[in-house]
Amino acid sequence: MGELLVGKRSAMTDRVKELPRNEQPYEKCEEYGAEFLSDAELLSVILRNGSREMNSLDTAKEILKKAGPGRSIAGIENIADSDLLSIPGIGRVKLILIKCLTEYSKRLWKAGLKSNICFDHPKKCARFFMEDMRHLTFEEVRVVLLDTKANYISSEVLTKGLSDRSLLSPRELFSLALKRNASQVIVLHNHPSGDPTPSDDDIEMTKLLIIAGSIIGIRLADSIIIGDGTYVSMRERFGTEWKDPSLRSG
Repeated sequence: MGELLVGKRSAMTDRVKELPRNEQPYEKCEEYGAEFLSDAELLSVILRNGSREMNSLDTAKEILKKAGPGRSIAGIENIADSDLLSIPGIGRVKLILIKCLTEYSKRLWKAGLKSNICFDHPKKCARFFMEDMRHLTFEEVRVVLLDTKANYISSEVLTKGLSDRSLLSPRELFSLALKRNASQVIVLHNHPSGDPTPSDDDIEMTKLLIIAGSIIGIRLADSIIIGDGTYVSMRERFGTEWKDPSLRSG
C-alpha cells in the first residue's frame, strides 16, 4: 500500500513535466536563463515539488496569489505563516525555505548596496530601507548615521510604535549619533497606511530634531517617511526652508 501511495504522489507532483518543454521551469531556465523565468516559475524551481493536489508551478501561483495585488515575489515576506501553511504542499520545511529565501534575497541586495554607499540623496536612502519598512503594520523609527560626506556608518531601529504613531526620543537619537561619531543623521519612519504624506506630528518632530541637532552639532540631513513603494523627503518637501525650524510652508 505504501508503494502505491508513493507512486501516486510522484505522478501528481511530476505533472509539470507534462507541460511543453519550453514551459517547464527547469528546462526554460537551462535553455534561456533564469532571468526569463516568471516569478511563479522561479518560485516553482525553488520549491522543487508540489503535492497530490497541485504541482510545484500551481503551488507557486497559489503562494503569489496571497502576496498582494501585484502577485510578485516581493510580497511573499508579508504573507502570514498560517496562510502559507494553508496551501497544499506547504509544510514546515517549505515554510522555513520560503522565509529563508526572502531573508537571503534582502541581505544579498543590501550587501551590494552597502559597498561604499553614500546617502547624498533621499532616493538612495529610501530605496535602501523601502523593503524593510513598507509593509510593516506598525510605525517604526530608524536612524541612519552618516559621516561628514554622507557616507553610511550604520543604522539602528529606535522605536517600534503603534499602528498610527510612534514615540521618538531626540535625546536617545543624538546620544547614539555621538557614540558612533556621526556628523549627521537621517531619520526614517513608515506610515502603515502606505501614504507617506507628513502628519502635523511628523512636521513638529522634524522641527524639534533640526533645533536639537543644531545645538549639539549633529546635522539632521533629512527626515524620510516611507510609504508603500513611495516616500516623502522632508528636506525636499520644504526646500530652502529646511534649515528654518518654523518650516512655514508646512
